Amino acid sequence: MTTLKEFEDILKDQGMHMALAILEKLRQRDRGTRSITRARRVVGRKMTPELARDILHLHATTEMTQQEIAFRLGVNQGRVNEVIKHGKWLTNDPSAPEAVVRDKALARTARGESPRSRAKQPSTVGGGALSRAANRPAKSGGQSQLSLGDL
Repeated sequence: MTTLKEFEDILKDQGMHMALAILEKLRQRDRGTRSITRARRVVGRKMTPELARDILHLHATTEMTQQEIAFRLGVNQGRVNEVIKHGKWLTNDPSAPEAVVRDKALARTARGESPRSRAKQPSTVGGGALSRAANRPAKSGGQSQLSLGDL
């Protein structure tokens, strides 16, 4: 695929000055109508059963996409998907899985922790399964098995 710059260079090589003038006018027109707008950022709204019912209502009665519903209601598209596909957030049940996860996250935040600050599980040196395979004793039966650790 030819880029616009390559196309312009070809026009110059061929001496097509009228085409270059038209191209420049189009550029100036586009610069005049171009605007820089801020990206749409959805600031999370707290999910409630009422909001979940609004999501289901919009999904059932309109042709809106999940992203459009999310933007209109001020929630994350993932939350819209959870409500539509999994029926989450439709009750005020404090023992619902999504409510339990939310409460744990709020408790961590109150303590000043973040999920990334917790230590990771220690892993074996050398990348897990391959190093475990290299440390296994060879199978008996006359033939030894070559492992990646032997190379």
